[in-house]
Amino acid sequence: MDAAPNRRDLALSIGAIWAAVAVPGKVLAQGLNWTPTALSADQARTLDVVAELIMPATDTPGAREAGVPAFVDRAVAIYCSPTEVRSLKSGLDRMDADARKEFNAAFTACTPAQQTALLTRYDAEGRSRRSQPAPAGRGETETGLSNAPAPVVPPQGPAFFPVLRDLVTAGYFTSKIGATQAVRYDPYPGAYHGCVPLKDIGKAWAT
Repeated sequence: MDAAPNRRDLALSIGAIWAAVAVPGKVLAQGLNWTPTALSADQARTLDVVAELIMPATDTPGAREAGVPAFVDRAVAIYCSPTEVRSLKSGLDRMDADARKEFNAAFTACTPAQQTALLTRYDAEGRSRRSQPAPAGRGETETGLSNAPAPVVPPQGPAFFPVLRDLVTAGYFTSKIGATQAVRYDPYPGAYHGCVPLKDIGKAWAT
């Protein structure tokens, strides 16, 4: 099997994140080791699997071990706007409903290929919604009719996945595991040394 892709490249490449399907193993639903405060138990279990699919365990720990699902739950509780909260919750419910309709199983019980197929669809839908041009205004003509093209109708359903993907990515790379193991960590401004002998640094600092 191909080597797992670099997480940093995946996170920074639009659409490339779905190369994560190449990682070995199956993302199984597990008992939650955290208590959801904004999401229902079913939504939290779905989120737990989705986060691990987006940021899977490879040579470094994945989203689950980094505590990303709990981070997203807290973001929904205290950070996201009411519109984003409704979109994220309905999106998680939609994942489960779509999985039951298409694969006759809860999202968490589907195969990795089935789960990834659904997430790929939601990702494409979200990018399509973001790329839709603004509706054209009606032009003035002698007949009073517009000669402008009819506005494009965006896909139906909430474009929840870009927000969810961004929260998972932010949660992972700002966690201790993500910041120190998945990427190179450079503490800034670093440790404070209040009294350093002048001979150790050669001359005084200007800043």
